[in-house]
Amino acid sequence: MEDYTPLAERMRPKTLDEVAGQEHLTGKNGILRRMLARDFIPSMLFWGPPGSGKTTLAKIIAKQSGRPFYALSAVSSGVKDIKQILAKHPKSGLFSKAPVVFIDEIHRFNKAQQDALLEAVETGQIILIGATTENPGFEVNNALLSRMHTFVLYPLEESALRSILKRVMAEDEYLKRKNITKIDEESLIAYSGGDVRKMLNLLEAVVWSSDKKEITREDIKEAAKVRPAMYDKKSDWHYDIISAFIKSIRGSDPDAALYWLARMLGAGEDPVFIARRLVISAAEDIGLANPNALLIANAAFDAVNKIGMPEAKIILSEAVIYLAASPKSNSAYKAIKAAEKKVRETGDLDVPLHLRNAVNSFMKKQGYGREYKYPHGYPGNFVNQHYWPSDMEALNFYVPQENPREIKMKEFLKKKWKYRYGGQNNK
Repeated sequence: MEDYTPLAERMRPKTLDEVAGQEHLTGKNGILRRMLARDFIPSMLFWGPPGSGKTTLAKIIAKQSGRPFYALSAVSSGVKDIKQILAKHPKSGLFSKAPVVFIDEIHRFNKAQQDALLEAVETGQIILIGATTENPGFEVNNALLSRMHTFVLYPLEESALRSILKRVMAEDEYLKRKNITKIDEESLIAYSGGDVRKMLNLLEAVVWSSDKKEITREDIKEAAKVRPAMYDKKSDWHYDIISAFIKSIRGSDPDAALYWLARMLGAGEDPVFIARRLVISAAEDIGLANPNALLIANAAFDAVNKIGMPEAKIILSEAVIYLAASPKSNSAYKAIKAAEKKVRETGDLDVPLHLRNAVNSFMKKQGYGREYKYPHGYPGNFVNQHYWPSDMEALNFYVPQENPREIKMKEFLKKKWKYRYGGQNNK
């Protein structure tokens, strides 16, 4: 068999004119086109879903600007690989052609690895082009982000996918030899979910598995083996399904939560995103009714980061079932909201002197900490004293809810602060 190159790679655009979609970047007035026309190539970050053209644009930029091109994957590369590139290309002058270093999935680099890029990007020794499917505000160091221009890429629209399909069928030598007369484009596009690579991989699978001249919906369905997922990270489905997922956990229905989990995983959602939402749910919806839920969710988040798919789905399943089956309380969520409201209403009130820390003799003379009562010096490690701004009465932001754990917490607090937690005023 001949050396095999996947269709998506064979037909990868080599110029901006061949790129379909991302008009805001590559169109007649697109910013990337204008930058290339002036040979102004800054370091940049492409943020977008799989198959939206991030790698393609990086290669076109390097080729059109006449710069050396290095492609790394954050999954398999590290600081050593970066240092080797830097050693080959020491900074040599104002108008030297700095190499383009493309790092796919840059969000998978840890802080130390990202920091290793800072000086080279800062000085212009390299032009860094990073690609990420994750929100860079959460996944990329601020120090690195501030040195790069961030460009957002979107799932390809139907018109762009049709244009790509037309070009591929007309230009690819292998497909031309197959003499295909008809393709159910609607089905092919529906299964792609806006991902051009997925669309071309599916097309190739259908063509390789048959000598048919007409490719039908059933052919495509058989090759895909899955129902088209009406879901992508930019669409309403993304937000609607994650909402249904969290509400199922909040409503203590583990089976419904597992259904929505399966929907997300089947559509290619990042398991780390799902795990992050579980941590939030554990604090917001389960809270003090079962504090262990936060520990379980955080452990799941760490494990998912370490393990990855497909095994990560087992970890997520365990966490989802535990959270959904846990008693629920949003008392912590309501308490911080109430405290924030009070702060907005009252502004920045002074800290009473007895609660201030006297770190030098001048502060001691001013009375810092003078009247403070050290609770561990009193019976039961408690003493009734005012922990609020001087002119503010003690308030109840935290209202324990009716579950076994918080009932015990309420009884504890009631004994200490009888006038605030349902007991008799002990003033």
